Amino acid sequence: MAEQKTDTKGVWECKEFQELSKQSEAVRDLHLRDLLSSSNKNCQERNDALTIKTDGLLLDCTRQKATTDTLNGLLKLAEACNLKSKIDAMFNGDKINKTEKRSVLHIALRAKATDKIVVDNVNVVESVHAVLQKIEKFSAKVRSGEWKGFSGKAISNVISIGIGGSYLGAEFVFEALKTDPTARKNADGRQLRFYANIDPIGFARATANLDPETTLCIVVSKTFTTRETMMNAQCIREWLLSHYNGDEKCLTNHFIAASANPTLPVQTFGVDKDNIFEFWDWVGGRYSVSSAVGILPLSLHYGYEVMADFLRGANAMDEHFRSAPFASNIPVMLGLFGVWNTSLLGYKTRALIPYCEALSRLPAHIQQLDMESNGKRIDLNGNAALEHDCSGEIDFGEPGTNAQHSFFQLIHQGRVIPVDFVAFCQSQLMADDVFNAKLKLLIQNNHDELMSNFFAQCDALALGKTAEEVRKELEAKNMSKEEIDFLVPHKVFSGDRPSSLLLFDGALDAFKTGQILSLFEHRTVTQGFVWNVGSFDQWGVELGKMLGKTIRSQMDACKAEKNEKDKSQHLAQFNGSTQAILEHYCKKSVAQ
Repeated sequence: MAEQKTDTKGVWECKEFQELSKQSEAVRDLHLRDLLSSSNKNCQERNDALTIKTDGLLLDCTRQKATTDTLNGLLKLAEACNLKSKIDAMFNGDKINKTEKRSVLHIALRAKATDKIVVDNVNVVESVHAVLQKIEKFSAKVRSGEWKGFSGKAISNVISIGIGGSYLGAEFVFEALKTDPTARKNADGRQLRFYANIDPIGFARATANLDPETTLCIVVSKTFTTRETMMNAQCIREWLLSHYNGDEKCLTNHFIAASANPTLPVQTFGVDKDNIFEFWDWVGGRYSVSSAVGILPLSLHYGYEVMADFLRGANAMDEHFRSAPFASNIPVMLGLFGVWNTSLLGYKTRALIPYCEALSRLPAHIQQLDMESNGKRIDLNGNAALEHDCSGEIDFGEPGTNAQHSFFQLIHQGRVIPVDFVAFCQSQLMADDVFNAKLKLLIQNNHDELMSNFFAQCDALALGKTAEEVRKELEAKNMSKEEIDFLVPHKVFSGDRPSSLLLFDGALDAFKTGQILSLFEHRTVTQGFVWNVGSFDQWGVELGKMLGKTIRSQMDACKAEKNEKDKSQHLAQFNGSTQAILEHYCKKSVAQ
């Protein structure tokens, strides 16, 4: 591995960053309308440099507010930040999670069986594939009906109990494959539900219309101490026991676990130790969908071979990320332009808009992945990263075209928000024999309409519409000069709003879903490596958890207090505002 520099300064202090900062001032004066114009003598050279084509995937960054000099500057910045060495360190199993002294090896979860990654004298790839083989065998037993519930009925329903990284990634993949022809057929007659929120309504919805006798429950928690997950699992436990008249023997047939803790699932929920599916402390929750966290429930629902294809897709993108030169490396390019937009151009927000309904939960998963990873106040050397805009952007998104009828007003005429667009050349439905020829003609027609919007939005954001163009349109409608003068400013689109386009050949399938997951994971990692922030811890979630425990204990004491006059003493440690609202809640939340 190449020797890394030991400079402890913030990235914003390095020469390459400062040169980009100077360049950004000049770029602000350029309009995407001019950069994209064929009359620009550098247009073709720029288009070639900002477009990457790999097997089955095209990345078009030509609508980024950047020149070829910008790209060259970003590549120099990547070199100055030791990006290649940091990527290699991650793949080699070095303990790059500095604050927790752990390796970061979500890439090992989809490594080939012949690969070797050694951590603390253990080849973790062997451990990963041992668990995958266990999942394959177990899911086959359940799906074939060999594994039965306590009453002897076959299992057809699965409830996956977990929150955050134990939920969002798996749900994204679940939704992505619902209308994939192979996955859809494999899931016929089965239900998979996710139970995440501590709100008891989540329990009611997760169990609604399910037969406990045909339901298998997976408790997903690395430590088996996550408060919400443990409380939710207790609700499911009681749901099962109530049905089986309190007979705790039923739990072994209806509870399994995905955990790094080998004992608590047995002690707490009666899980047979053979039905605990391991994952490891070198897997962060938000990076864990490729582990038993996601592969177990999804294999039970869609079949293991579908999920093996998903893992192959993720591995293919991992290899691309590790080996492709940065100028033709899709995750690196997306990450570098994320740095450019956030740190140099000052755009604080990014939208992720998949023009594919099957990717409806991708934005929510990437929101967690990116904001929990890179939403940091300081870098790894304690420098004030956030003060210098070298920290993660705000992420949000929805599928197109729904998003167009929701928040695109702001994106087009309000604040500038860079957009990552994702689309596919074909619809998942075209290969499904459940639809006849006439319906497929309509499906193709709708997909073409969807894609027309995809291409139109990218250009509308970049090019906009000038006052002169608007005036000509209104004059052609024979409107009065007064009406025209009033309307023109309202109908002008400034344009010059950056975006990237990801276009996949074919239709979304399990392999491409794996590619997409890996691609956006590595986009986040690239930005974190350049900014030198700790992308693999999440200390920011701890304070609220601690305060929540304190409030809960005092709330319980307040409610248990018989003397009305003494109730407030249990809340005295909080500030006056918090005391007042807690007193109101304690009074009003008591069942009448």
